[in-house]
Amino acid sequence: MELNFKVFGSGQPLIILHGMFGTLDNWQSIAKKLAENYMVFIVDLRNHGRSPHSDAFSYEIMADDLRLFMENNWIYKAHIIGHSMGGKVAMHFAVEQPDMVDQLIVVDIAPKIYQGNHQTIFKGLLNLKPEQLKSRQEAAEQLALWIEDAAVRQFILKNLYLHKITGKYTWRMNLSVIHQAYTHILSNSLASVQFDGPTLFVRGALSDYILVDEWDNYLKYFPKAKLSTVDAAGHWVHAAQPTAFLSAITAFLAD
Repeated sequence: MELNFKVFGSGQPLIILHGMFGTLDNWQSIAKKLAENYMVFIVDLRNHGRSPHSDAFSYEIMADDLRLFMENNWIYKAHIIGHSMGGKVAMHFAVEQPDMVDQLIVVDIAPKIYQGNHQTIFKGLLNLKPEQLKSRQEAAEQLALWIEDAAVRQFILKNLYLHKITGKYTWRMNLSVIHQAYTHILSNSLASVQFDGPTLFVRGALSDYILVDEWDNYLKYFPKAKLSTVDAAGHWVHAAQPTAFLSAITAFLAD
């Protein structure tokens, strides 16, 4: 599968993977800043953004997509940054292909099973009929019945676009497959294999995705891991506090 991507800058390769419902565009501002020192690739994972859709969707498959992406672009080793679901892809890739990872940065996600908090969001999305919409505002109003947070609504609505041929709204993401795979997305796909390379976990101080009292469990997979906490940030650390986030990761990458 040929993944959609954008590239900025020159130097050592650095690859950024977005989270569930996300696209590479969510990371473009961060990528342009990092491109001052690195060749930065932002990638749409399968079933997201402008990358192809497929019924096959798992961490094993997405990690292999990343391997093929690197090989097809003549990238032998890279710094890897992954947020949320993309962080789990990055972790899975690191334990399977350690020689292809220079430094690993995992943003607000941990190697563990999650209970999940997207059920209401999925209900709202599955009840929305994009082909019947007259405007994006109509979509926002319908989603407001299910999703109270306006920022979350706007984030998800970045997936909605007007098809040039049909003239109707449709999703860029493969919503049905993502929904079917949700239990797997919440799972911990890592076996007992470790990634022994330099690793940084970045957590938002207002988020509960990474818990300090579980740190010893994370070290079982990533024994050289460090933890950085960004104040006044929730799960979308890079969006809430981009300057502090960049400071944390650039210090780690330069170490």
